[in-house]
Amino acid sequence: MNLGIFIRVFLCILTLGVFLYAFINKQNHITELRLQIPVVAQELQIVQQENIRLQFEIDQFENPIHLMELARRPQFSHLRHPLVNEIITIQVPKVEERVEEP
Repeated sequence: MNLGIFIRVFLCILTLGVFLYAFINKQNHITELRLQIPVVAQELQIVQQENIRLQFEIDQFENPIHLMELARRPQFSHLRHPLVNEIITIQVPKVEERVEEP
């Protein structure tokens, strides 16, 4: 009889230990993730600043004044503006939803 109670108490303590270990392990994982938040936030800020810089460069390059300056350069002298009758437009029909008939 004492052996049965001892086994039950031992199993309860063992189960409690396993749950406590799992809880502490989960808390350690959460703490590691919380410690990574500032590093990731800083990396995100760097990437966002780089995107802003690149967008500024793209806007500067696509500026019509800059494009006209490029058109005047000798390496692009063979290019010319197309005439109105040389411009071809293609009409793409809209895809209509098909109604399946039984």
